[in-house]
Amino acid sequence: MNSKERILARVRRALADVPRDDRPYAQAVRRDYLRQHDERGAEDTVNLLAENLADYRAVVHRCGTGELPGLIAHLLGERGAKSVLVPPGLDEAWLADMDVRRVADRPESTPQELDRVDSVITGCALAVAETGTIVLDGSPDQGRRRISLIPDHHICVVRVPDQVVSSVPQALERLVPGRPLTWISGPSATSDIELNRVEGVHGPRTLEAVLVSG
Repeated sequence: MNSKERILARVRRALADVPRDDRPYAQAVRRDYLRQHDERGAEDTVNLLAENLADYRAVVHRCGTGELPGLIAHLLGERGAKSVLVPPGLDEAWLADMDVRRVADRPESTPQELDRVDSVITGCALAVAETGTIVLDGSPDQGRRRISLIPDHHICVVRVPDQVVSSVPQALERLVPGRPLTWISGPSATSDIELNRVEGVHGPRTLEAVLVSG
């Protein structure tokens, strides 16, 4: 038995008790799992997101809307960034204090060109508190998937509490499955190399999550 056959056999065993009728799959299979693992208010949900993002070694910042342009300029300066990639739909007000060469999100950009960009700034579709995950869906304020995977430094702005949900089931209800979803839990990392954590293997070494309220 090959790997494909083993996987299909497991699927058949898992579905063995599902009635063979014309009901849609979504109705035939019970989904009585917890939609979230605790009852918490908006503030506690945002605090949990910040805690889990930090646990995944993302750098977490919190500020109000009016402080965001100054914070972004500070983060780029602290990084020593000379160039920053900006998606076409990013709020221009966020970039008001920035004094760094801007690079457009162009379809014809090569991986080599993107690799020479110091930083990228994006918004997000939403963030999941229980897993410390940020989801991008390719909207205009997030750009193409590759711009968040090639530059070594990613600043991602999360509007709180509006863009924060407690759990993955709640996230799936709000996301559009046909969009190019990218789920980010901390900077790119692997422990496959002799069980030593290595960052920046297939994405940025540094993820800075900015939680903006107000």
